[in-house]
Amino acid sequence: MNPLPPAPDAAPIGRTIGRDAPPRTDLVRVPRPELARRAVLERSRRRLVVAASGFGLLFAVVGFRLADATLISPAEPRRLAAMSRFDTAPQEHLPGRGTIADRNGEILAVSLPVTALYANPQEIQNPAEAARRLVQVLPQLDVERVTARLSGERQFAYVARALTPREQQAVNSLGIPGLYFQQAERRVYPQGRAAAHILGGVDVDGNGTAGVEKYFDERLRLRRGDQLRLAVDVRVQLALRDSVQRAITEFNGIGGAGILMDVQTGEVLGMVSLPDFDLSEPVRIDNTPQSREEQGQNPRFNRTTVGVYEPGSTFKLLTAAMALELGTINVWGGYDASRPIRFGRFTINDYRGKNRWLALPEILAYSSNLASAHMAAAVGPQRHRDFMVRMGMGSRLPIELPETAVPLIPTPNSWREINTMTIGFGHGISVTPLHVITGVSAIVNGGILRPPTLIAREPGVPVEGTRVLSERTSDTMRRLMRLVVTEGSGKSADVPGYFVGGKTGTAQKTGPRGGYLENKRITAFVGAFPMNAPRYALYVMVDEPKPNARSHGFATAGWVAAPAAGMVVRQVAPILGMAPETDRVPEIQASLAMPLQPGRPPAAAARPAGAPATPPRPATQPAAQPAATPPQPQPRAIPTAPTAAAPARAAEAPRPAAAPPAAQREASLAPR
Repeated sequence: MNPLPPAPDAAPIGRTIGRDAPPRTDLVRVPRPELARRAVLERSRRRLVVAASGFGLLFAVVGFRLADATLISPAEPRRLAAMSRFDTAPQEHLPGRGTIADRNGEILAVSLPVTALYANPQEIQNPAEAARRLVQVLPQLDVERVTARLSGERQFAYVARALTPREQQAVNSLGIPGLYFQQAERRVYPQGRAAAHILGGVDVDGNGTAGVEKYFDERLRLRRGDQLRLAVDVRVQLALRDSVQRAITEFNGIGGAGILMDVQTGEVLGMVSLPDFDLSEPVRIDNTPQSREEQGQNPRFNRTTVGVYEPGSTFKLLTAAMALELGTINVWGGYDASRPIRFGRFTINDYRGKNRWLALPEILAYSSNLASAHMAAAVGPQRHRDFMVRMGMGSRLPIELPETAVPLIPTPNSWREINTMTIGFGHGISVTPLHVITGVSAIVNGGILRPPTLIAREPGVPVEGTRVLSERTSDTMRRLMRLVVTEGSGKSADVPGYFVGGKTGTAQKTGPRGGYLENKRITAFVGAFPMNAPRYALYVMVDEPKPNARSHGFATAGWVAAPAAGMVVRQVAPILGMAPETDRVPEIQASLAMPLQPGRPPAAAARPAGAPATPPRPATQPAAQPAATPPQPQPRAIPTAPTAAAPARAAEAPRPAAAPPAAQREASLAPR
């Protein structure tokens, strides 16, 4: 009988399902060497995974940095500043020290970015060899000095302050460890020596050492990128320097000075002191005491604001203005200049004098010491000193320079009659050239004393000042100053069409122990132009000029300073936009006319009862000598204030506190 076929879902024959089937327990034997081999392979696999992960991360970082530098933010290459041991942050260059410009915007001083080279001597292995290699690419350096800077225990030493890009590349190519570059700045003066004493200069660290650089040092450092505009016109400065230098060269002087000032604002458009210096050289501070002679020969000595000199006959302008203002004289009045004045052991004389009575215009035109002494004495010591102080001659002038001097003036207790007489013609007092031109500016501008300034003022803005003279006195002084140039010692300063007026002055120099030095003098001219409507005052001075063949053996102001002043006017007037006046010459000449011997006006012809018919004899004249009478038939004017009385015994007169007076040796005649 055949068995039935199995069901479709029946288990195979001989197999059990589920738990009924016994587990298979077959064992595989693995040898020990195989187990060791498998362990080594497992460790190698793990190491490969770690290494691959590390390299993958490294390449990912490098790829990200490349993508950032080239695709994400493709910035310009950044110059990394030198890293010092204590400062690893890159340094950014800030805007430089403020610039200085003239009144027209011409740059006088500016700071430019440069690259400096410094070293860490502790990182220099062989200083001598490193110095030798550096000098090969930087020949301006000194081997011994560089070797010293690269040696020692210091960690910082400058090697060069300013490198060009080519020099920087050459130093970098040397590959000397311990050398670093640093971004710095350098002060540059595009106009060279033109305004050396005005600007002053900075040291190697960029700090102001003199001039406006020092006076405005804080402003120039804090207001970085700002501009300081001066009143100076660089064109005027160059022309003024050229004229003064020519006079120094022609007469073999040891120095000189020149100033041009706006009489209405006090702005200094030009200020020159010669010899000068190169502003590109860093200032080396020397605290060694110097004698007055050594200071005068120092190129950094500013003769215009620091040098104090006896002004000589230029001061006769102040004496005449004082006498007119105080009413002790008028234009037709005068004084006797026929005999020397003896005061104790001192004697005052005229150089090539007229030996007669002189009217006020003649006193200035012929530069009479005798008449000027009488004129000052008629005012009196107290009023004389008060007037000088009011004109600014007793104190330091407020100008934007740290280098200014205080005038040498007798104290109130020591100012005697002899001081008044000698100061009346410019001896016995010492002031700076800036004092002289400031006072003369007040004389010609209508009588307003304004402080000098080196900072440009806003056009049209009124400038405050102090009235020291009346307009009437100022007008009279302008005509007298014009007369000195047309008829007196200042003829060489005249320039057609500009109506120059002024006064010459020649003063002997004083020695270190007092007394005057033979054949050593200061020659000066101070004036203004045009005198019919003054706009600019001018001062020119030459120190210790020597006679030459052209001057026929003379070295006085009429031969030396006056021609230089005329040269200045010819050059600077067109620069300042002033054309010579040619259409109204007769009219202008008539407005400035002043005769040498003015006649007394009808209103003054009636002499007061009891007034003397002739000028009074000065109290200092010997009593035995009668007073001289004027050569003209008409009587001369009499001063409204009598001459100060002399001491009872002239021999007991005290010595003046300032430099001892002596006979003025100025040539008071025009060159001929």
